[in-house]
Amino acid sequence: MGQNFKMRIPITLGVVLNSYFDVKFNFLGILFAILGVLVTSVYQVWVGAKQHELQVNSMQLLYYQAPMSSAILMFIVPFFEPVTGEGGIFGNWSGTTLMMVLLSGIIAFLVNLSIYWIIGNTSPVTYNMFGHFKFCITLLGGYILFKDPLSLNQGLGILCTLCGILLYTHFKLSEQEEGQNKLAQRP
Repeated sequence: MGQNFKMRIPITLGVVLNSYFDVKFNFLGILFAILGVLVTSVYQVWVGAKQHELQVNSMQLLYYQAPMSSAILMFIVPFFEPVTGEGGIFGNWSGTTLMMVLLSGIIAFLVNLSIYWIIGNTSPVTYNMFGHFKFCITLLGGYILFKDPLSLNQGLGILCTLCGILLYTHFKLSEQEEGQNKLAQRP
């Protein structure tokens, strides 16, 4: 078995331990989860491929992608959101609601920028490792800051996931060091 497969075992086991005993499964949820994973995977690979193909940095790719996404969403949103009335696009918006929508847009921009930056400078797999790390930190933060209950299975899952992430980081740093040593040894 390759190193990539071996380091994914603890991460997968950790995520399963965190989720399995805390979430109720049904067919529709599983279907949406599978679709979400497929779409996200294609998107992440596409981002990395486009950055390398077009020779652009994360900000440049986001600059060209964001207007196109906004235009597409302008036509799709009315089918899924109310157009008038409470909460509608053309309804009465309070100052607080408008501020929250603008803040949400800024946060979405920063999230997209971070996705493009991480994938452009590393790889889609490294971005996913970062996502798993964020998931563990969120669970631990909820336990520490808000006294959310944390079961033994979740604790073991967090520990297992973090060990997998550490293994991944160790192997990636070893690969980089080997690559730099080979470059330094060339005449």
